[in-house]
Amino acid sequence: MKADIVTIFPDFFVGPLNHGITRRAAEMGLVKIEVHDLRQFTHDRHRTVDDRPFGGGEGMVLKPEPIFDCLETLQVVPREQRVSGTARESVIVLSAQGQRFTQKAASELAALDRMVLICGRYEGVDERVSEFLADRELSIGDYVLSGGELGAAVIIEAVTRLLPGAVGNEASTRQESFTADIHAGESNLADSTCGSGGLLDYPHYTRPAEFRGMTVPEVLINGNHQEIRRWRREQALKKTLRNRPDLMEDVELSKDDKKILERVKVRHD
Repeated sequence: MKADIVTIFPDFFVGPLNHGITRRAAEMGLVKIEVHDLRQFTHDRHRTVDDRPFGGGEGMVLKPEPIFDCLETLQVVPREQRVSGTARESVIVLSAQGQRFTQKAASELAALDRMVLICGRYEGVDERVSEFLADRELSIGDYVLSGGELGAAVIIEAVTRLLPGAVGNEASTRQESFTADIHAGESNLADSTCGSGGLLDYPHYTRPAEFRGMTVPEVLINGNHQEIRRWRREQALKKTLRNRPDLMEDVELSKDDKKILERVKVRHD
């Protein structure tokens, strides 16, 4: 995987990308990350990257010329090929107006050979960049940041950890919150875990079994893997219903799941 970052603050990425899985994946050759200073693609003495928008309004907007020149230098494939799926690349604008970045989007990007992340700044990016150059706009959440650098770092982390070999135990990436490749509480894993199936992750406990009067649930230490799976599925359903009920709309529920939810709702009522 090749990841190109286009930004006016290249030094921002010195820290976030030099730790943990992202650093290890880069050292292993699984991902190659390059940061490009947008100001290097300006043609005036002041290295101007922004301008006031037509029609008036507050703030400044990133100009199209430096961004187009930068991507032409990077030799990205034409947008038509990216949109049609004939090229395994994606050019992404980080924007508060973009689609929400999800685990599904991370999986789609992880299947590509290259992604180019354009970090918006100020009041945004000239719309011609999104309309004629990029093939998608992404946002990491329903809030406004000063720029797209944090979002780019988040996307690179989320995508990198899905690359084969990036995580020591690859099974762990299939059973995390928001991962929906295992449906209806069924698991094809040999251990005592269960896939999330699109739910939030189940609770985790570690040693000691008793800490300051707080004890680990007995079911987790009795050695019965079937009961552990059942308990974890129930806890995942409860946590999702409590913290992110919106996720329930896309989860495939088994008969047992529905019985659990009925019991949970009765208790709350």
